[in-house]
Amino acid sequence: MLTKDNQINDTTKRYSQLSSQLDALLTGESNVVANLSNASALLNQFFDRINWVGFYLMEDGELVLGPFQGLPACIRIPVGKGVCGTAVAKKQSIIVPDVDEFPGHIVCDAASQSEIVIPLIKDGVVLGVLDIDSPELNRFSEDDRIGLEEVIQVLIKHI
Repeated sequence: MLTKDNQINDTTKRYSQLSSQLDALLTGESNVVANLSNASALLNQFFDRINWVGFYLMEDGELVLGPFQGLPACIRIPVGKGVCGTAVAKKQSIIVPDVDEFPGHIVCDAASQSEIVIPLIKDGVVLGVLDIDSPELNRFSEDDRIGLEEVIQVLIKHI
């Protein structure tokens, strides 16, 4: 039987492996679109029980849809609006257990019930966000936040 400590170690190990896989996948490539495309595909394989994973990139003071896996999505999100725009404004990751409870949530896919957003910050500047949605309530945990923040640090080296 797994104890909480074993679960934490297993989660930490899985994210460490994901970071290593991402680093190996992106090493030697400098094209941002190619690297974000492969990162979103790798994350889509890594996660179960999600319906969207991808990136929004800062352009002219707003977030613009970047490479992703899932249904068509909102194209532009103002800073400070929705979960993604709020993560940019606060320069911090956000876990939303129930999107219907998040003030100003922007609905791109009505099936999404929970969400996690991790900002991509390089040298203090927000370059964009990683956005992952799930059709389940309470899908994402603090362990996911910690693991994804480490994954994003690997990604930042390659963009």
